[in-house]
Amino acid sequence: MSLTITDLEQLHTEHPEWQMELVEGKIIVSPPSDYESEEIGTRLITFLNLWVMSRKLGRVTGSSAGFILPSIEEDDLEKRNLRSPNVSFVRADRFKKTKRDFVELVPDLMVEIKSKSDRIKPLEEKIQLFLQLGSTVGILIDPDKLTVRVYQINQTPVVLENGNTLILPDLLPGWELAISELWPPEFE
Repeated sequence: MSLTITDLEQLHTEHPEWQMELVEGKIIVSPPSDYESEEIGTRLITFLNLWVMSRKLGRVTGSSAGFILPSIEEDDLEKRNLRSPNVSFVRADRFKKTKRDFVELVPDLMVEIKSKSDRIKPLEEKIQLFLQLGSTVGILIDPDKLTVRVYQINQTPVVLENGNTLILPDLLPGWELAISELWPPEFE
């Protein structure tokens, strides 16, 4: 049985505490993220928003924002996916006014943060899907290896580590983030 976005919305009404995505007609329920992964996501959202909001460049969202993705096969409108990257950015010229619903667009930037229970391959596949559908950049943050992989369509991923700086000149000209700033601090 293939489920639809309407089915997912109904299930979400019954279980609003569940984090769900619709993938090829199947509803995937994700457990809560581990604390460190969520803190990394929150840090990245903060750094992005400080740059984006002051310049009115677009919208930055977290893992609860749902994107209704176009179908890869044009004749298959029922099997659209509803996916939620851990962090996303959509340029202002593409999304002028926010809405209280899932949005039918592909974010310009999507970020996945490997949680304790995640495997890399499904995260990379999700990033590749977003790139194939129109995202400019996909990022995979791996707290276990302290690395950030930056993906662009038809290019070899760039691996960044402590001592490197993340830049996104095609999306956020002038924005820079030292990779070491992503990792949660240790307090004395």
